[in-house]
Amino acid sequence: MTETQQRGDIGPPDSDSDEKSTLLAFLNYVREAVAGKARCLDDRQGRTPGVPSGTSVFGLVKHLTAAELYWFHWAFEGVDFEHPDFGMDLSEGDSADSLLAAYGSAIERSNEIIERCSDLSHPCARAAGKAGAVRSMRWVLVHMIEETARHAGHADILREQTDGSIGR
Repeated sequence: MTETQQRGDIGPPDSDSDEKSTLLAFLNYVREAVAGKARCLDDRQGRTPGVPSGTSVFGLVKHLTAAELYWFHWAFEGVDFEHPDFGMDLSEGDSADSLLAAYGSAIERSNEIIERCSDLSHPCARAAGKAGAVRSMRWVLVHMIEETARHAGHADILREQTDGSIGR
């Protein structure tokens, strides 16, 4: 990984081929933005909340890992497991390495599910979310882009507060 990639200074994807490829490229782009903000932080820096709500960079990574598991694995694919905790509270065992590894693993499995889906209109196996509605893969992809991008912005601010690091 280059220094530019570590800082997260890469621009949006150029993909504009088909809908699925474009959506996945943008989702991967914002996922990498979040992971990039968490990399190179020590455990103290990554755990330190930057706002009164208690949100930390590592807490955002933990939350987004849960969102990946919930929407792609549990809701779309219908895999049975206990609902992940969407909270951002960290346990003593949570470290930069363990959180980034879990996030990377969840992303890898999510991308496999996305790749297997040949029709973005295909409905989720389960009703999910606050509305308890059955959504399509298209909806899940757009929702996860929105969710991840919003938290990437939070991570930008928290990282700048932590060590002055700026950039995508």
